[in-house]
This record gives sequence, structure tokens and C-alpha cells, in this order.
Amino acid sequence: MKKYCLVIGSIVLANTLLSGCSEKILNAKINPDQEVQTPPSEPSPVTPPKETTPEEPPAKGNNSDSIQVVSKPASIPVLVNKQNKLPDSYTPSDLVYTDIPFISSATKEKRKMRHVAAAAVNQLFADAKVQGISLLGVSGYRSHATQTSLFNSYVSRDGYEKAITYSALPGTSEHETGLAIDVTGGSGKCAAEDCFGGTPEALWLDEHAAEYGFIIRYPKGKESITGYQYEPWHLRYVGKEIALEIMNAGITLEEYFNEVPVNN
Repeated sequence: MKKYCLVIGSIVLANTLLSGCSEKILNAKINPDQEVQTPPSEPSPVTPPKETTPEEPPAKGNNSDSIQVVSKPASIPVLVNKQNKLPDSYTPSDLVYTDIPFISSATKEKRKMRHVAAAAVNQLFADAKVQGISLLGVSGYRSHATQTSLFNSYVSRDGYEKAITYSALPGTSEHETGLAIDVTGGSGKCAAEDCFGGTPEALWLDEHAAEYGFIIRYPKGKESITGYQYEPWHLRYVGKEIALEIMNAGITLEEYFNEVPVNN
């Protein structure tokens, strides 16, 4: 029987390997922002995984028992997912409030993003409005504590195996980078829900988000690579050059960095 552990304030991962895999794309980029961290065979809440030395080569998605701690969490295209986590102490130093409308339930914290991402989303919203597309922010930055509380609430409601398909363990959420934001249409309906897909707002984002440095982080048909269901509302800022390359090629951030999970 698989065992799953959830500890508030830290992360213990066991048997959360993604199902399936995808061929690595040709000429994939090397990700300089990761360093390997291998959990002990029997994780303990009070014993963190032991880091390897910097001289050891990083595992590139081919070890089902490995989890990497990113060495450059402030890097704009940093890869954060189920195999790559932020340092426990990381908090973005340049968080600012965005200048966009949000759904009424959004907290002050969730209205923030890192400065460069906030400027980009401000322009995206403004240009979308000129083109007749009305958008609302749902959730931008989340602290480690907020992500912990959110994930635990989903586990209580749906169970661990279901929750892990649509919510990230604390430390592995892109929202903690300050570079991701969930959005919805101007009516406020379908906020972070499947019904947002196929709407004029979702279609506009799919076509234009990369022009502002954002990608649709969890695209349809890539669930075995990203580890998450299709989320047309989840935008991730990576910068214009990388965003255009990813979106034009129809790939994911994992494929861009040649870090596609492999099921051993």
C-alpha cells in the first residue's frame, strides 16, 4: 500500500511519482537552477533530506526517489514542480501589489507578485481590456504558510491522491515564487474551475499571454509531464523570449529544461 505523509511547515514526499512520461525535446535547455537533494529511504518529519555536495551532478528527472532543491530560487525561469522545491526559508524580496482587479475574496497577499511579473500582468490586463477581454485576478503570491493551509484543506476535502493532482505541496507551488497568477473572466465565474477553459478569455490568454512573458503552465495533454490537470487559468511569468519559445513549440517548462519525469 502506498503511504503519503503531510507535515505542516515541511514537506515529506513518498511515492508521488508521476504516471507516464514524454520524450525529451531536441536541443532542450540546461537548467542551471537546480541542485540535488535526496530524501532518506524512511523520511522523518524532524530529519530533512541530506543535500549532495555542489560537485555532484544533478539528477535530471530520472530518479523516482529524488527531489531537487533549487539553488537559485529568485531566477525568473526557475523550475518549481513536484521534483523541484524552493528552499524552506525562501520569500521573494521584490513583491509588490499588482494594479489589476481581483475577485472579491482575494486576500491582500494574493494580490502581490514579484515586481517584473506584476508589471507584465498589469500590461496584459490593460491590453486585454482594450481588445474587449475582461479579466480578474484570483490568486497571485502565496506564502509557504498559506500554501500549507490551502493544501491541507484540499486533502481534508478530497483526500491526498486527488488533492495532489490539482494542488501543490508546500514548497513546490509556483505561487510561492511570486511569478504565477490564477485569473478568470470579468464576471468572476469559473475562478480556477474547469469551466474557464474554452471561454473567450481563456482563448485570448492562450494566444497572447506569451507576448507579455507568461505561459499557460499546465496545458492540456501534458498532465504526465507537469503532474497537474489542465489549468487554462494558471499563468506563469518566465520572460518574453522563453515564453514565446515554449508556447510556439507547444511544450512545457519541464520540456524546455529537459527535465521530463521518467517512471522507472
